[in-house]
Amino acid sequence: MDTLLSPINLQIAIVVLWIGLLLLVASLLNRFGNGNAEVVRKVVHIGTGNVILFAWWLHIPAFVGVGASILASIVTFLSYRFPILPGINSVGRKSLGTFFYAVSIGILVAWFWTINRPQYAALGILVMAWGDGLAALVGQKFGKHPYKIWENKKSWEGSGTMALVSLIVSGLIFLNVNGNNWQTWIVSLSVALAATILEAFSVYGIDNLTVPLGSAALGFFLIELLPHYLG
Repeated sequence: MDTLLSPINLQIAIVVLWIGLLLLVASLLNRFGNGNAEVVRKVVHIGTGNVILFAWWLHIPAFVGVGASILASIVTFLSYRFPILPGINSVGRKSLGTFFYAVSIGILVAWFWTINRPQYAALGILVMAWGDGLAALVGQKFGKHPYKIWENKKSWEGSGTMALVSLIVSGLIFLNVNGNNWQTWIVSLSVALAATILEAFSVYGIDNLTVPLGSAALGFFLIELLPHYLG
């Protein structure tokens, strides 16, 4: 009984329950909604990203996060060939975004958990989850000024949303960890601009890898490494 109620089991149970709730919501939206698959994907996209907050606040061990990422990567990759996750992935879909998303979570947890800097993993994942998720929804609904980079169609409304939400997410994380100072806002602005550019130039869902990794790496460099180089 004590083993079943151990802290790590309770932490894992919370994460599993959250993911199960997301899949239930996605299933209900897919079945009873208006048939908009993009809305279903983005609801799951945003909700899944918040798992990183549970992992951070509950001090879930790195091996749990990495293991979950590996499992999710396998399932999401197979779902492009088989109807494992209806409403989230379409069989034969060209974008591998969901797969890259799962991979990026594992990489960031493995990287920043081991050096006791989980805030940068949270930064990368939440910029991707909220920034890209809301940018896609706003661009789809209100995007009246489109532009195109290579074969990638975007809108200025969507990219503006990406920049603003990324700035807010970055600012909240750095305010919580580093306090309200000039560095917090300069770094947050830098991360927001970099994330928006990476998202704009993405193809085949690769932004689900480049945006979280790029945002986390830039934030880490500017706050943790650059001051030492300049000093």
